[in-house]
Amino acid sequence: MSDEERQRWDQRYATGDYRPRSWPTPFLERWSPRFGGGKALVVACGAGRNALHLAEQGFEVTGVDISEVAIERATLEARSRGLSIEFVVTDLDDFRPEPGSFDLITVIRYRNPHSWPRLVEALAPDGWILAEHHMKSTADVAGPTSPEFRLDPGELLEAFAGLRIVHYSESIEPADDETAAYAIQRVIACKGNPGY
Repeated sequence: MSDEERQRWDQRYATGDYRPRSWPTPFLERWSPRFGGGKALVVACGAGRNALHLAEQGFEVTGVDISEVAIERATLEARSRGLSIEFVVTDLDDFRPEPGSFDLITVIRYRNPHSWPRLVEALAPDGWILAEHHMKSTADVAGPTSPEFRLDPGELLEAFAGLRIVHYSESIEPADDETAAYAIQRVIACKGNPGY
């Protein structure tokens, strides 16, 4: 990611152009009790909503993002809730988590195909990946306007094909405020035994 991208995201958070949500992603909220705890990595964590949720569920959480403004907000919110979370400002293109170090990795509303293999390597045995993002679609949907920032159909399925796919879906669904629709792709995959 370039300095220009970093500055753009900092400005979006600072000016309120990008309003972070205060609640966790419903997909993560539904599945998080199943993951059993341990060390979690939240990629592109933004202002921390999903990192905060996982910490409240008992995970030892690391959240990474390119925006210093977003990380500052996430850190303040974690402190206000009495949560200990490691937040790191980093260029996500260059970010290389330690192999075998995380029991859960989440990637929500962020697409970086070059990072998929590094994330698989970063999973501990029996670790999980949960990913959700906007997908390319011929339907009239909201979300990123550039195809570069949208998943190809089946992309997450292919990206994590070496893992055990526990859930995969592609759907058109209402936006949070129900004034638009999103094309969303989701995957949950396990590096080993998912427990059944």
